[in-house]
Amino acid sequence: MYYNETSNRKRESMVYKKIYKKIKQYDNIVIARHVGADPDALASSIGLKELILNTFPNKNVFVVGKQTARFKYLGVLDKAPDDLTNCLLIITDTPDKKRVDGINPDNFNYTIKIDHHPFIESFCNIEWMDATACSASQMIIELALKTKLKINKEIAEKLFVGVVADTNRFLYSYTTAKTFSLISKLIDKTGLDFTNLYEQMYIKSYNDIKFSGYIALNLNITDDGLGYIKLDDQILKEYNVDASTPGNLIENFGYIDEIKVLIFLTEDTANNFIKCQIRSRGPVINDTATHFNGGGHAMASGAKTVDFEQGDELIEELNEKCREYNIGK
Repeated sequence: MYYNETSNRKRESMVYKKIYKKIKQYDNIVIARHVGADPDALASSIGLKELILNTFPNKNVFVVGKQTARFKYLGVLDKAPDDLTNCLLIITDTPDKKRVDGINPDNFNYTIKIDHHPFIESFCNIEWMDATACSASQMIIELALKTKLKINKEIAEKLFVGVVADTNRFLYSYTTAKTFSLISKLIDKTGLDFTNLYEQMYIKSYNDIKFSGYIALNLNITDDGLGYIKLDDQILKEYNVDASTPGNLIENFGYIDEIKVLIFLTEDTANNFIKCQIRSRGPVINDTATHFNGGGHAMASGAKTVDFEQGDELIEELNEKCREYNIGK
């Protein structure tokens, strides 16, 4: 069953009920999200787990995937149960099967997908897709407010963080009236104090600040408006940061006037690939990201390359995007 953002109100009501019914039906539930988890992926999956346990305390609920130290404040992850035969799998914030982290959806009796990315493929029994939603966390808030799932202040805080992170503090164009309406209802219902959450989200170490200085001094900008930097493991060690740090800093450089598209290419020795974070202020980039083992949104995407040489190919494709965008203006 596939439900998307063009569904009418009656069909939307149906998907809320169907998801809630399946959650109620299964005693063992596994929740997964995409590889290279960001705050929205973690907040939506961990927030959903806590919603389920707050409503059905006797259920066994596991959030799986690789732990991300930077976002550990959102909650710790679990080891999947050995026997998946009678488990429900819910996948948040993930449009395609190959990007599900830590679990194979084919091993489950029943699967549900809750995702806000543009459609890539169908692989679950129930697929609730809403590319107009700003985040998967927004969709979990909506599910909580439209069903008998019991939300509290602690859960609301996690989901708020997911929304804020994926909208960059409500700056992106896919922040809609619906986003603000749901957040308003969340605050009214739970007494959420969002002011204290920002410090936790945006506080940075002195090493991060020094590393930002290195990026600013070494950022390359092409004549067509592509900003890029290659960050190898030696540089990361020199500044005592890990491979996830550049992705946490990229938003700081998103409003440089001369740059239309920005990409950070970071060597990730633990996983043996080059991690690529891409942001845009005009050209659509997610189609290019899909050519390099990635994807995402029109203006914010990620990709992976096997080495910096393949990364150069990605740089060239993105520069061509900038060139075509400039011609079309």
